[in-house]
Amino acid sequence: MASRFEFEAIGTSWVIDIPEALSMDKERALIDAIKTRIADFDGAYSRFRDDSLVARISRAAGEYRLPDDAAPMIALYREIYDLTGGLVTPLIGRTLSDAGYDAAYTLRPKADIARPKRWEDVMEYEHPILRVKEPVLLDFGALGKGYLIDIVAGIIRERGIDVYTVDAGGDMAYRGAHPLRVGLEDPADSKKALGIAYVSSGQSVCGSAGNRRAWDRFHHIMDPRTAESPRHIAGLWVVADTTMLADAISTALFFVGPERLSKYSFEYAIVFADRSAVKSARFAGEFFGA
Repeated sequence: MASRFEFEAIGTSWVIDIPEALSMDKERALIDAIKTRIADFDGAYSRFRDDSLVARISRAAGEYRLPDDAAPMIALYREIYDLTGGLVTPLIGRTLSDAGYDAAYTLRPKADIARPKRWEDVMEYEHPILRVKEPVLLDFGALGKGYLIDIVAGIIRERGIDVYTVDAGGDMAYRGAHPLRVGLEDPADSKKALGIAYVSSGQSVCGSAGNRRAWDRFHHIMDPRTAESPRHIAGLWVVADTTMLADAISTALFFVGPERLSKYSFEYAIVFADRSAVKSARFAGEFFGA
């Protein structure tokens, strides 16, 4: 009998499927390790908690020692920041909060919404020390969940489990004997799929759409130049070798074309606001009727 874990964490639903039958003790030890690791991550990087490290950074300038796991996350964030000309930025936290996506989930925009400053004007990072020149509300939403999925998948592999699916709100890491069929949710109707993707073993898939975490005139992706949410894309999906990269690229494609991100290996499918669609040449999947 397979093992399956379902729980809520970091504001989303998690489903972990392991075809292998685990003993009750192994199941308990595994889920305890996963939930403890998620709680530690949330305690460091959540902007929705008053007691997180991110919350402390938002209250005072100075030097902060970041956890060891910060290094790969911030390194990729900096690369994506540079490749997008600063349009994907961890400094977007105050903009999101002012727009209503705040710690209390008020979903009520302020009259004046802050624009983020440039990375180099606000902070410097030399692992493990982050120096901030002024209080700043960081947001790791562009790749943090994907990174955490990778971390959870690593915990599973450390226990000798080689076949699994880790699904956090539709973003997935997968290992298995056969490609995983993943439905591409229609951004206009969450009960329908407008296509399908095939995710190979060792790959991850992340999606992003304006219909999720949407309120007023905004959704969870914000343009730092205008403090408005991009509307030209209805939804998109990215397949890559890590969930962190797939997550980051799924945000970046709202701002730049895939050619700007060609240093990375990934495949994509995009549905635009006018319902036209495009996918990369090697994207393993299809749009229905296309």
